Amino acid sequence: MSWTELLGFVTGAIGVWLTVRANIWNFPVGIANNVFFLVLFTGARLYADAALQLVFLVLAVHGWWQWLRGGERRAGREIRSAGGPTLGLLLVLLLPVTWALTVVLARAGDSAPFWDALTTALSLAAQWLLNTKRIENWYFWIAADLVYIPLYLAKGLDLTALVYLLFLGMCLVGLRSWRRQQPAGAAAVAA
Repeated sequence: MSWTELLGFVTGAIGVWLTVRANIWNFPVGIANNVFFLVLFTGARLYADAALQLVFLVLAVHGWWQWLRGGERRAGREIRSAGGPTLGLLLVLLLPVTWALTVVLARAGDSAPFWDALTTALSLAAQWLLNTKRIENWYFWIAADLVYIPLYLAKGLDLTALVYLLFLGMCLVGLRSWRRQQPAGAAAVAA
């Protein structure tokens, strides 16, 4: 275990806990987490996971703004459902994005190209839904975590696998919590 892995563990746990609570501070804590995991995954030759941290930095800034000013009349966003067209599009995009990333990662010498690509595609979809405060983000995070945990164990990143196990549990709590916080009668709105 390295300091980078430990700091990734701590900031990751705090960031997900803040997300479960629908607290906007999840974004700055998440940015710190992205920096730690960028360093960690680069060293483990999980290049898509490393590159994903850079994308997450950009998406965190976008999400922070969305939660503050991305709603109606520049107000903050409310928790809502994504709606069928948005979910359908994300699900359809998973296949070509995973395939393309697998090809690129295999050529780059990634140590687990398909699994790294799949978790990257799932995580991007989840982050987009999180940025727009859609309940369904939790389902994509759960799916990604179910792949991340054995992947990180296979790579010897035991503490990181443990934090993703913690993330999985927190995702289940987050899903339940967000359902309770969703305004009564809130209609699905496209992201």
